Amino acid sequence: MRSGLTDPVPERPVPATFVRDHTRPDRPSLVPEVTLRVADDVVALWEAIEEEQGAAPTDPPFWAAAWPGGQALARYVLDTPGSVAGRSVLDLGAGSGLVAVAAALAGAARVLASDVDPFSRAAVAVNAEANGVAPIDVLGDVLGEEPPAVDVVLAGDVCYDRVMSERVLPWLEAARARGAQVYLGDPGRPYVPADRLTSVATFDVAEAEGPRVRRTTVWRLP
Repeated sequence: MRSGLTDPVPERPVPATFVRDHTRPDRPSLVPEVTLRVADDVVALWEAIEEEQGAAPTDPPFWAAAWPGGQALARYVLDTPGSVAGRSVLDLGAGSGLVAVAAALAGAARVLASDVDPFSRAAVAVNAEANGVAPIDVLGDVLGEEPPAVDVVLAGDVCYDRVMSERVLPWLEAARARGAQVYLGDPGRPYVPADRLTSVATFDVAEAEGPRVRRTTVWRLP
């Protein structure tokens, strides 16, 4: 049986120097314990990615910002370390790896981070090193596989549109059915089935793209 932890198809790796050269260190407003590489000029970063890989990016560089759902999840994990301490944890749709780093800082025994974007996977490694945590096992897209045998799944801001929600929510439910505790961080997007979830924490989080503050909920799948 496949565990869901298989490596993605080999591809040209993104050098860590690319992430460092096109971002700056920052501390997310809700999670100042964590140092994160962020980009101030997304257009310039997009152009640099296109030059680096020789083709236009298929996805925006979500990995170069601290999104509200990820910040809320990271804050929750650091405030309630018992949710992950001594356990195996998967950060699904990891982006920058903020949640994965927070889980490592909170004492997780093993941390994995999954993202379809190879630049995200490079950013996760860079951010893990910057925060002095053990190397994080970085995976590609796992949504086409069975959920991995982990104790906890953390998913921040993964329900940003209908298509993604329809793909990720059944996968999270399958992970829960296999025994994982599943937490979802979301800033009030319309595609989250709140009536099927349990709220465990709420935070006011500054948006990644401007000064607006979003009330963001950490949900648990029952």
